[in-house]
Amino acid sequence: MYESFFGLKSKPFELVPNPAFLFPSASHKKALNYLQYGIRERAGFILFTGEVGAGKTTIIRDIVNNLEDDVALSLVFNTSVNGEQLIAMINEDFGLEATGKGKVELLRELNDFLVERAAERVRPILIIDEAQNLSAEALEEIRLLSNLEADSFKLIQIILVGQPELKKVLSRNELRQLRQRISINCHLDSLSRQETEDYVYHRLETAGNRAALDWQKGTFDALFNYSGGIPRLINVFCDFVLLAAFVEETRQLTLAMVEEVIGDVAWVPPNVPAVENSSLIAHHSSLNFEEIIERIDRLEERFSQLDAVQLGKEHFAERLAAQEVILKKLVDRQEKDFRRLEDGLAKIAEVLVEMRKEGKAEKAAAAKPKPIDILEPRVQVQKRGVWARIFG
Repeated sequence: MYESFFGLKSKPFELVPNPAFLFPSASHKKALNYLQYGIRERAGFILFTGEVGAGKTTIIRDIVNNLEDDVALSLVFNTSVNGEQLIAMINEDFGLEATGKGKVELLRELNDFLVERAAERVRPILIIDEAQNLSAEALEEIRLLSNLEADSFKLIQIILVGQPELKKVLSRNELRQLRQRISINCHLDSLSRQETEDYVYHRLETAGNRAALDWQKGTFDALFNYSGGIPRLINVFCDFVLLAAFVEETRQLTLAMVEEVIGDVAWVPPNVPAVENSSLIAHHSSLNFEEIIERIDRLEERFSQLDAVQLGKEHFAERLAAQEVILKKLVDRQEKDFRRLEDGLAKIAEVLVEMRKEGKAEKAAAAKPKPIDILEPRVQVQKRGVWARIFG
């Protein structure tokens, strides 16, 4: 709703993992290089971890969008399943029918599929997101899949993506065989203070206007202290900041405005060093979850009326446009009906003229004596005697 006010083509801080907004921080570039290298070299197992909201899914989507044509992909997001269900989901992603089939049949068909793809020089890749939720049974099934290999390469590449807890899961003694098969291990770190500022300008520039806002002294420090350099939190805070500036009809972001808006929806993130003499952090460090929810509700209520007015205008404009289209269609249809009616009346007039001509001809013909051979049989019999007497 605020895009036109700030000269933006799109919302710069949406939470969807859009690769178009991928910011090349040092950690992000390192993760991309590791993943691309592992895929190119056909590494059997790749482990990719990062904090919640750090940008793992955005990187994975960028990787997927740039895969070559010789790749068959299975991308699994639902990891709250057992081993057999996981195999079924993998098969379905590869285009195999999995309904009503047992584990043995599923594994046999998957193995046949991988062998066929290898013969066609196609590289099957399996990416499992949120892998920290996988059970030990499901992880063991994944390990067994990694046993499928040709003489010089694995028949399938497996990329496990998850939160830092995934490393704790893999550290279990019963999963040491799986752990030993991981050839590439990379972790996505949060942004630094300078990267946080660069990240904000990068997204604004990608959305169409790098200079949409004038961030005054201290504003980026407050943003970094609250977000901890986590991109998802930065997006949440900056979206609310843009809304606040839009409501105030200003492009000047003061520290007081940023602290007020962010303070309504934020809490001090863990493992972030405290800033000396920061009464703001001291004040909000004691907030509990219920207080945070109340502050979010108040802020949403603050913008709800403005949203309703804006949406009402947009809805009214859409209705007018739709009614205009409908009216034009009705007018066109009416014109077509009139043209068809005029054509029909013209044809009827022609028919009437012809009927009049035919009627006059019939009357003229009726006035003339009719030959005997065209009279009805009964009349012919009656007339024959008359003609006989006349003509002898």
